[in-house]
Amino acid sequence: MTTPAGLDHRILLPAGALSGPGPAPVRPAGRTRRDWAADVALFLLAVGLTALGVVEGLGQHPAPVPFAVDAALGGLSCLGVWLRRRRPVGFAVVAVAFSVYSMSAAGVALIALFTVAAHRRVAVAGPIVAGCVVVPLLTPLVRPDVPVPPWWQVLLGFACIAAVLAWGMFVRARRQSLRERARRVESERELRLAQVRRSERDRIAREMHDVLAHRLSLLSLHAGALELRPDAAPEEVARAAGVIRDSAHRALEDLREVIGMLRAGRLDRSEEAPERPQPTLADLPDLVDQSRRAGMRVLLDCRVGEPAAAPAAIGRGAYRIVQEGLTNARKHGRDGQVSVTVGGSAGEGLTVEVRNPAGATAAAGIPGGGSGLIGLAERAGLAGGRLEYGPTAAGEFRLWAWLPWPR
Repeated sequence: MTTPAGLDHRILLPAGALSGPGPAPVRPAGRTRRDWAADVALFLLAVGLTALGVVEGLGQHPAPVPFAVDAALGGLSCLGVWLRRRRPVGFAVVAVAFSVYSMSAAGVALIALFTVAAHRRVAVAGPIVAGCVVVPLLTPLVRPDVPVPPWWQVLLGFACIAAVLAWGMFVRARRQSLRERARRVESERELRLAQVRRSERDRIAREMHDVLAHRLSLLSLHAGALELRPDAAPEEVARAAGVIRDSAHRALEDLREVIGMLRAGRLDRSEEAPERPQPTLADLPDLVDQSRRAGMRVLLDCRVGEPAAAPAAIGRGAYRIVQEGLTNARKHGRDGQVSVTVGGSAGEGLTVEVRNPAGATAAAGIPGGGSGLIGLAERAGLAGGRLEYGPTAAGEFRLWAWLPWPR
């Protein structure tokens, strides 16, 4: 479990503050080092208080048998300190009962009261407090040989009881606060992890839509051409078949990679194998050549001085925008010429524009879900840019985007 912020030294925390995040916290097995240090300190304190009680009893010259019983009960109470975590209520009841007869066990009774207040509710600690309060009234009944303490000493004892009770309640409230903070941090971590996974799935969905739509539209276009021209020259048939085979092979590779990631649940990219090289702005000519080999008329006007100098994220975004624009042109305007214009520089931003005649003959058999442009708008928004699309007054469909290019 994650320790709350500011509590980096987990080993120094009490075991009660390291419980699990569920509704019924499970106490870890054994004591932490902090618990051992606290138990040793309280045991030594109990031994010291018992020794003081024994010395004070010797000053009153008691009878040998009552004095021996007093010292023995005080020693047993000291040994009970090691059981206070497992049986806090039982330890407190025995220590308070011993303190009625044994003056040397009075200090241990206060330690037992603190333990109950720190580990149990106030309703459970209340009877223990009441028992501590009535001890001075019961002691003269069972120990006539012990002189009745003065009133100020009784009041001082009540003040000590109140202070120990308040201290124990404060410790318990502090531990509850630590547990709540730890649970909250764990919940926030799980929420962030779920958000990261959702974002990664959305990213994979956008990438696969852009890539598969492009490759499958090329495949459908060439297959349609072969169907419409069964008497084409063998060279043209071989070239079209090669493009179909290459597009299908690449689409299967992309699909296999994504399915493997989703089946394995590997959405933490730091644990994945290195990805295949991602497209950049310098790969636009090759993208346009693929469409030209499919029979499209595409005019590319790249006004970027050094396309390879563009940041990888910006270049990849521009590539996907052009890719989607060409895919839509193949679906809805393959009979017209498509113009692709890319321009910009560092500090000014990168502008991408794809134009194709609207209302031209659509490529048969190529379905469209309409989510590609929505995904592009989301991609541009995530990059800090903007995207516009729609028909123009000149009868064209225009896809335009601006992406920030920092200096």
